[in-house]
Amino acid sequence: MNVAEHLDLVDWRRRVGDLYRLGGPDALGEFRRRRDELFRTHPQSPIPAAARSSFTGLRYFAPDSDFRVPARVRPLETVDEIEIDTGGEDGVIRYRRLARLEFELRGQPATLTVLALVAYGSGLFVPFTDATSGRETYGGGRYLFDTPKDTDGLSLEVTPGSDEVVIDFNYAYNPSCVYDARWACPLAPPENRLPFEVRAGESQPVE
Repeated sequence: MNVAEHLDLVDWRRRVGDLYRLGGPDALGEFRRRRDELFRTHPQSPIPAAARSSFTGLRYFAPDSDFRVPARVRPLETVDEIEIDTGGEDGVIRYRRLARLEFELRGQPATLTVLALVAYGSGLFVPFTDATSGRETYGGGRYLFDTPKDTDGLSLEVTPGSDEVVIDFNYAYNPSCVYDARWACPLAPPENRLPFEVRAGESQPVE
């Protein structure tokens, strides 16, 4: 990338982060409207430039408050490393298994491993797959949040000093590589496969 493209990327990440700071009774609806506009107009959009003029919006499941749930963050006794292949030029990215999210969705207990990017220190990342993956959603999984990319303000509510959080799958989103092969994206590890459907958040893009 040249300097202008690097600056565009800075602006893109700031604008994405702003979306996760929206509030009010229609925060989710406004989030989706503004995100569609960003994908349609921004030079760093993952939508290929040639396709932006005909882009009509991302596909989402209907909002569902059942997928906004309390969770507990349980530190792991052993913090080991995991390597995930991005499938692109970035190659393999190293993470630390830091903790597990423990929660229930519609009466079904579940856990997700919280990964910490080795290169980012305290940055937290939770990719996942579920029973919709490969059918209604991208087969490689979606992201619940990725704090180094500032995509957590609405999907992860924290209380300082507490291990109790609230997670919201209505903000689950596809990695950028779903839209354009020029992006390389870490995929969800096998341990983060949920055995039930998560029909919330972003769904499979239009072919």
